[in-house]
Amino acid sequence: MDIQTWLRDYWPMLALVAWFGYKWWNSRRVAAMLPALKARGALLVDVRSVGEFAAASAPGTVNIPLGDLGKRLAEIPKTAPVVVGCASGTRSGMAKMLLKKNGYPEVHNIGAWTKFL
Repeated sequence: MDIQTWLRDYWPMLALVAWFGYKWWNSRRVAAMLPALKARGALLVDVRSVGEFAAASAPGTVNIPLGDLGKRLAEIPKTAPVVVGCASGTRSGMAKMLLKKNGYPEVHNIGAWTKFL
């Protein structure tokens, strides 16, 4: 099998591996930046549901479920970095896009909320 045939047949799997690799790399990068972001006054937002947050959460995080985020933007200052997290990084990825779309200049997706610890 030549490389072109292999790429044609397996490109979806390669794209999926690349996506998960990027999510893993980015969450580690943001976790490493977390102390500096906190020193700059970052707001740590957990976008999981109220029930998920009540069951377990990281100290210093604020719970704004993803479904409520658009209605609660006034609670999030645009003058400090914002770090979002959830259970796996998917909802927080959507939260990051929503915040960026609404003019938040510095938003970071840490992925899983446990990385706030």
